[in-house]
Amino acid sequence: MLRIPAGQRRLDILEWLKDPAAHFPAQRHGDPARDGVTAGTVARKLGVPRSVAETHLGVLVDIGLLRTKRIRWRTYYRRDEMRIAEVARMFEKGW
Repeated sequence: MLRIPAGQRRLDILEWLKDPAAHFPAQRHGDPARDGVTAGTVARKLGVPRSVAETHLGVLVDIGLLRTKRIRWRTYYRRDEMRIAEVARMFEKGW
């Protein structure tokens, strides 16, 4: 799923979320490192409509690589480091 052309965008999102403070501007609500970033913030970084970013983020949530958190009326996305490490181990073992 990460090897298709759209997968590069998903890999970029995962990379940016390793250090969100370095890749995204400050937010009005929520700490980027602790809470994550919104789909709108990711969309601006990717240069795509928010709905496109939400699709990419939704795929990453569905496969367990991102977690969500609701703050006020927005959803914030952050990496699930334990799940990412688990998936990496599966690939190392030749899964």
